[in-house]
Amino acid sequence: MKVNVGGIDRILRIVVGIVLIALAATGTVGWWGWIGVVPLLTGLFKFCPLYTLLGMNTCPMEKKS
Repeated sequence: MKVNVGGIDRILRIVVGIVLIALAATGTVGWWGWIGVVPLLTGLFKFCPLYTLLGMNTCPMEKKS
């Protein structure tokens, strides 16, 4: 599993995931708030399967000397 999520993308995924889960747990939003697990996990593991399918990568590449 190659890392393909980095930087601001990763931080936003984690924050959005936590907010959605918190809203679902408190009953503020419906059951769909539990979908926040997906962005939370993709942010924590730094890997997004959809990015792989689309050929995207927001993680900066290591510079080789």
